[in-house]
Amino acid sequence: MPANLPPQYYELERAFKDEKDPHEKLRLAQELLRIMPKHKGTDKLQADMKAKISQLKKQCDEGGQQHGARKAPAHDHIEREGAGQVILIGAPNVGKSSLLESLTHAKPLVADYPYTTREPLTGMMTYETIQIQLIDTPPISDEMYEPYMANLIRNADIVALVCDTTDKDCLSRVDFVLQTLEQKHIILRPDLSHQSDDPRNYTKRTIVCAHKAFEDDSAAGTAVVRGRFDGYTVLETSVLDDASLNQFKKAVFDSLGIIRVYTKHIGHEVALVDPVILPSGSTVEDAAISIHKDFGANLKFAKIWGQGKFDGQRVQRDFQLSDGDVIEFHI
Repeated sequence: MPANLPPQYYELERAFKDEKDPHEKLRLAQELLRIMPKHKGTDKLQADMKAKISQLKKQCDEGGQQHGARKAPAHDHIEREGAGQVILIGAPNVGKSSLLESLTHAKPLVADYPYTTREPLTGMMTYETIQIQLIDTPPISDEMYEPYMANLIRNADIVALVCDTTDKDCLSRVDFVLQTLEQKHIILRPDLSHQSDDPRNYTKRTIVCAHKAFEDDSAAGTAVVRGRFDGYTVLETSVLDDASLNQFKKAVFDSLGIIRVYTKHIGHEVALVDPVILPSGSTVEDAAISIHKDFGANLKFAKIWGQGKFDGQRVQRDFQLSDGDVIEFHI
């Protein structure tokens, strides 16, 4: 059976063969395995790539020990919780930790001096009826960059780039963050419509926080941030302004590209809690399968309640759902 590998695979394979750094080579190998079609024709290819990944992991671990460094850090992967994962990044002392504290129940160390955040810290942010995971991270500067940051950013759904609008050097510090990430093949963009031609690059959907807004000396910095990130979602945020924090929550939800669907039992009232989280554009069948595969197989029809719909409207399995819909399955 032919392997039928996609064109992207061959581009990535060339980058893999040319790469010398073992950590980057490991990342490329993992990406090759991820995009490889999984069928009988690629069984040997999959086995070979898994062996290379195992060998590269061992090489990376041994290299770290030989140089007196830590082994591959446990921080490079944080298990996703809730409806999405958002990573807060930025230069030193921009206010990421205070933002995390204000939006969640997490208790990071918050101080007026830089580099208080030494390792990632998570918290759960409530938006209406769902929870979204936020990750506070160590700062990025010429004095500090944690190698595990690249994997954390790649794995997150959304990047929130936090900028200090009261800092006169805000723009140069932000540009350093962007340049550092580009060296790690991470490209921050307002959306995913423009992908890089370099197969090694990860394009990450990004929202920008013009943070510490509404303070006396923030107006000029806010204008600079808006000018630098024209075309991005730029939010004026302040831990002292609840409206700005609520705006941040909504912007994150909108950027995640998800919908919330509530289920009800036949003959019962709906409880608008614990919604099913689905990608935007999902259908009744998608919702059924997400609950249990047998629902999808045995589904006859469903009834829908929602904005712009007749209450109890009968729909078929290919009906496209909207955020906030209530669905009653009939099997």
